Amino acid sequence: MQPNDQARQELLQTVAGLSDEDLNRKPADDRWSIKQVMEHLYLMEGAIAKTISHQLKNGETVNAEAKPIEATTNRDVKVVAPDFATPTGDFATLAELEQKLAASHDMLKQVAEEADEADLEAKAYPHPMFGPMSLKQWIPFVGYHEMRHTAQIEEVKEQLGL
Repeated sequence: MQPNDQARQELLQTVAGLSDEDLNRKPADDRWSIKQVMEHLYLMEGAIAKTISHQLKNGETVNAEAKPIEATTNRDVKVVAPDFATPTGDFATLAELEQKLAASHDMLKQVAEEADEADLEAKAYPHPMFGPMSLKQWIPFVGYHEMRHTAQIEEVKEQLGL
């Protein structure tokens, strides 16, 4: 969870001091607001934690090969968010977003701490870009995914003149 904890710290530093109004402003109609990026992150992290937990109990042994999950940070490769992790246009405060991010992070941390290491390595779940990925790799994937979107938040801040 170390890369995930560091990614979370960087995310929170990136949004520190922004007003709730700035968080909810979109740089363009077809772009996400910072709030939407943050919502996407907690939706994704929570879903991955639930998926890992489910696969640990019900998944088959697959022994998937290691994937280059570090490539997730490459913002040149565009990926469409899955429906379950597509953010709403609803207004949210920084405090609300931080609370939801803390809850999803705690959920993933608990799953990671309680899981048997051998099961995490042996069981897998398909990733839309990487294919079958071990449950063990899904945990740091969340951190790399967050790094990708922290870079996106920096871009949005620049576009909004923040």
